Amino acid sequence: MRLVTIEARDLPDAWFQTVYNIVDSGYEYVIDRGSYKGQKRLEFDYVTVHIKYPGTRPLIPDIPRSLGIPNPVAEGYIEEYLPYLMTSKKKPNEDYTYGQYLEPQISEVIRMYKEDGFGTNQAYMTVGDARSIYLKDPPCLRGIDTRIRYGKLHFIVYFRSWDLWNGFPANLGAIQLLKEYMAEEIGVEDGEIIAASKGLHLYDYVWELAKLRTMRN
Repeated sequence: MRLVTIEARDLPDAWFQTVYNIVDSGYEYVIDRGSYKGQKRLEFDYVTVHIKYPGTRPLIPDIPRSLGIPNPVAEGYIEEYLPYLMTSKKKPNEDYTYGQYLEPQISEVIRMYKEDGFGTNQAYMTVGDARSIYLKDPPCLRGIDTRIRYGKLHFIVYFRSWDLWNGFPANLGAIQLLKEYMAEEIGVEDGEIIAASKGLHLYDYVWELAKLRTMRN
C-alpha cells in the first residue's frame, strides 16, 4: 500500500495537487463492481489531504480559459447541492442523501459544543448504517469528524470511494459551507479540513483532461 499525503493551501490547490499526484501515484484497475463497471479507474491506495485555508474563495477548481476545458464544478452548483448535505430532502428516485443522515447530527454537534464544552472526541457525524452495504450504490461519504481547537472548528472527513474530477471539489465545497455554518452557530472561527480516502480515483474518460489541466504528458 502506498500512502500519499498532500498539503494544500485552499480547495482549488487541493484539487490541482491531488489530480497532479494521482498521475504518478495512482493504481490502474478495471472496475468489477460499482459505478462504471467494466471501465478503468486510476486510484490512490490511500490519500490524506490537509487543507489549511479551505474557506478561501473561490471554492471551485481553477481552470485557465486557455486550456479550453469545462470546470468540473459549475458556478452555483455547490450552493444548490448544499441542501442535500444538510437536510433530509430526497428525490423519489434516490436511495438516500447525505443530509438524511447528517441533519439530526448537525444540530446535536452544535448543541454538544455549546452546552458541554469543546473538550470532547464524541462530536462525530456518521453517514450510512448497517443496511447501506446492500444498496446498489452505498454512500461514498462515511463520516465527518469534528474538533474545536485553537478557537476554530476543524473537519476530518472520510470517503470510502470518491470521484476526484467532479466529486472531490463539489463535495468539499459543500462540506466547507457546512463547516462555516456550524462554526458560526457554535461561536468559533472556521478552521481546517483533513480529508482521507482509500478510494479517491479518476475514471478513464477524464484521464486526458487531467493531463491537460496539469500539463502532464
